[in-house]
Amino acid sequence: MDAPTLNRHLCAKVEVSNNHCEEGGVIMKITACGIDLAKNVFQFHGVNGAGKTVQKKQIKRDKMAEFFMKLPPCLVGMEACGSAHYWARRLTSWGHVVKLIAPQFVKPYVKTNKHDAADAEAICEAVQRPNMRFVPIKTREQQAILAVHRARQGCIKARTAQGNQIRGLLAEFGIIMPIGLASVRQRIPTLLDDATEELPRIFVNLILQLLEVFHTLDRHVAELELVIQRWHRSMPASVRLEKIPGIGPITASALVASIGDARNFTNGRQLAAWLGLVPKQHSTGGRANLLGISKRGDTYLRTLLIHGARAVILHASRKVDDDWLHRLMGRRNKNVVTVALANKNARTVWALLAHDREFQSDYAAA
Repeated sequence: MDAPTLNRHLCAKVEVSNNHCEEGGVIMKITACGIDLAKNVFQFHGVNGAGKTVQKKQIKRDKMAEFFMKLPPCLVGMEACGSAHYWARRLTSWGHVVKLIAPQFVKPYVKTNKHDAADAEAICEAVQRPNMRFVPIKTREQQAILAVHRARQGCIKARTAQGNQIRGLLAEFGIIMPIGLASVRQRIPTLLDDATEELPRIFVNLILQLLEVFHTLDRHVAELELVIQRWHRSMPASVRLEKIPGIGPITASALVASIGDARNFTNGRQLAAWLGLVPKQHSTGGRANLLGISKRGDTYLRTLLIHGARAVILHASRKVDDDWLHRLMGRRNKNVVTVALANKNARTVWALLAHDREFQSDYAAA
């Protein structure tokens, strides 16, 4: 065999090894694969139509695009983790069918000790299950507004910690502040002016510096909320959700960005269960044993819905009525009523998004 022919033969073998496996003269095409995502080195596991392993290999980040552009379109499974939505969008643009799986649904398929190759094989196995639950792929716009929400949440957490630190330091010098951020904003400058002679100058300067950090975080939260409100007003679905009592622009925008297509859920109860607002069950022998709410899913969304429900209940407690909420408040604990209203609002959200309807306060099912 001459050199040019040998080179063509070797190149053909490399191309076959990239996308197929040759066994007994028959090329076995990859029909499904699993990818264990990472920062720099990805683990790939591909199988053929019979479920037999065709290829296992490590792929570096800068080689991912080249590898999957050459790979014939197939089913690709990935865990819903960091960068999963980015890679799902890219692989979809190259013709692959991409499915994202929650990590807790992949774990039962890991056969041996945990390592990248075993994880990739487990993902490949899980993505082919007919009853597997998948995570919807988010668009860039959805990820962007959710990033704003996360940044706002982080600033609020830092602001609360900063306010508590200031109150704690003042307490060491006998100055007791009322609970709440309003007292930090309004009372500290006056207190420092009145106690200038009693407090060391170095301590007064420290409190003023910490107070400036507190005000900076305050401004960041306000700026991020303006960004969220502008996005909210530009999205008709988010504006529709705002009409539900207990749901404002922050909650509405977070729900629309997180849920995406509400038709991925069969009914409103599935959405409420996805948010962790339904009872956890531990039943056996035909006996139903319902516990507290499961608290599964996105803690941030569940917190927003519950806080909104608390505001509605506080307003309802100031007037007398004979509607569903007042009757429930008359016979159950306030926390139970709060979760029940949050659950009801989650189901209403599904109905409005899935059926493209407007909220009607006097709506009654036929």
